[in-house]
Amino acid sequence: MTPFNSNPIGVFDSGIGGLSILKALQKTLPHESFIYCSDSGFAPYGERSDAFIIDRSIAITQQLQQQHQIKALVVACNTATTVAIHILRERFAPMPIIGVEPAIKPALASTANGHIAVLATARTLASAKYQHLLERLKGEARISNVACNGLAKAIENQDDKQIQLLCKTYMAQAQPIGGPPVDTIVLGCTHYPLILDALQAYAPASMRWLDSASAVANQTMSRLNNLDIANRSEAVGSIRFETSGNQAILFSMAERFLGYPQHV
Repeated sequence: MTPFNSNPIGVFDSGIGGLSILKALQKTLPHESFIYCSDSGFAPYGERSDAFIIDRSIAITQQLQQQHQIKALVVACNTATTVAIHILRERFAPMPIIGVEPAIKPALASTANGHIAVLATARTLASAKYQHLLERLKGEARISNVACNGLAKAIENQDDKQIQLLCKTYMAQAQPIGGPPVDTIVLGCTHYPLILDALQAYAPASMRWLDSASAVANQTMSRLNNLDIANRSEAVGSIRFETSGNQAILFSMAERFLGYPQHV
């Protein structure tokens, strides 16, 4: 193992949503160290222009490379993945860069009646990348797309009243009357697993819930092993948190969602 193998992995999101990805990364790669960058000062990305998202994604990646010498990058944001990941891969090659996309393929394997709902930002649902994915899967299932405008922002602001209101609204849209009922819901934004309990309150207990976290963690592990840059140390890795927004909110959510106190 070379010294480079012990370098951290960068993880960034428009805000706190990427903590859902970080949790899976920690579980799958316990010996790796991570730098988590929350760009919550500019969140949510779903309401920003493509040019703005690309500029922020490049700036954050440069910062993570220059200040922390990251060996890999996980773009833990669906919107940044759809808008900017192809540019990041070109600009920062050969560094491995892993993105996220809605877990529709696993949902197809999970559904019993062929009716799936996808909760995501309007930006993700309208993206060429997502539309191309739907086209490839055409005819394999009935997919109901629900644009959850404002939900990521409410999560960022920890506005529980607004979160409850929006969850009720969007879950009603996800379960239309008529035809086979939805039996599988895809959480197509990394923020949404943070409020899974609020969403579940408006769905039957039998509902299946899927997100991309485990798939992203497994893909990251595969890329590290294939490139022989995994950390082979037996020591547990560390985490460092950085944000362009409210540090107290980030630390509070990290403690709440990851299950133990986090420090810079």
